[in-house]
Amino acid sequence: MATEIVDKKKKTEEPVEGKSKGLNTLLWILVVAFFSVAAIGNAYFQKDYSTPVRVIGVAITLVVAFVFAAITNQGTKARNFFKESRNEARKVVWSTRSEARQTTLIVMGVTVVASLFFWATDSIIVSIINFLTDLRF
Repeated sequence: MATEIVDKKKKTEEPVEGKSKGLNTLLWILVVAFFSVAAIGNAYFQKDYSTPVRVIGVAITLVVAFVFAAITNQGTKARNFFKESRNEARKVVWSTRSEARQTTLIVMGVTVVASLFFWATDSIIVSIINFLTDLRF
């Protein structure tokens, strides 16, 4: 039985071929470089170019940086994770409107009852302390 589960896992897992360590490092250096260019370029060209032009320039460099980040080994793992998460989210069975309303009313009712219980308990404790210490709050 356990070997069947292990075999099924091996069959369902897709082999992820990673990039070499050197290429992955180069891609991360490019990501950092493009992020730096976006930040430093925005500050450096503040007086030379208008805000819309700088925003477009920053947006383009950030998109390029995100593309490089997405093709790294970690980026590939993240993309696969989000793809699988989206597939799992599609499998969720959402409650109907009436079920959501009923659940909301139950939560509100339990909250009111619990609040009244704690208020009553607090009042009793304060009354007992007042009686024992003869202090008036």
